[in-house]
Amino acid sequence: MKIGEKIRRLRVKNSLTQEELANRCELTKGFISQLERDLTSPSIATLMDILEGLGTNLRDFFNEIEEEKIVFVKDDVFVTENEDYKYTLNWLIPNAQKNQMEPILLELEPEGSSKEDYPHEGEEFGYVLSGIISIQIGNEKHKAKKGESFYFKPHANHFIKNIGKTKAKILWVSTPPSF
Repeated sequence: MKIGEKIRRLRVKNSLTQEELANRCELTKGFISQLERDLTSPSIATLMDILEGLGTNLRDFFNEIEEEKIVFVKDDVFVTENEDYKYTLNWLIPNAQKNQMEPILLELEPEGSSKEDYPHEGEEFGYVLSGIISIQIGNEKHKAKKGESFYFKPHANHFIKNIGKTKAKILWVSTPPSF
């Protein structure tokens, strides 16, 4: 953790100059400047004084949730292929298993299918970007084509199969993450 950077963000958020923060804590502007650039480290007592001047405390400062990444680019995508099942899985959000939902882009070659998944808590949503698929839920089969979506509670074994003659692409979101 870069303490200085975090202190600077809090200072700016509180609309304080380095000099104003330094005065509140009986420190020098130079010390605050060096601290924010991680060129020096404060003692625990000094850090507590600074945090008090910023309206927070040690516990909240170190427990504060880091800003989460909002936009993900092509280089963030993790791809795996399975030749036996004839699919490519594109994990669109890195480490999505820590989140409440997990979006993937599933690409199925003709006759390809996802692996069968067991019943679990949560919900499944998909949007067919191209192709024609069959959604198997227990003994039930449901067909969906480009531009259509599906939504179900996974109370039985389930999988998706490409029943068309061209590649099928599905944006699939599972909650909780299960891929």
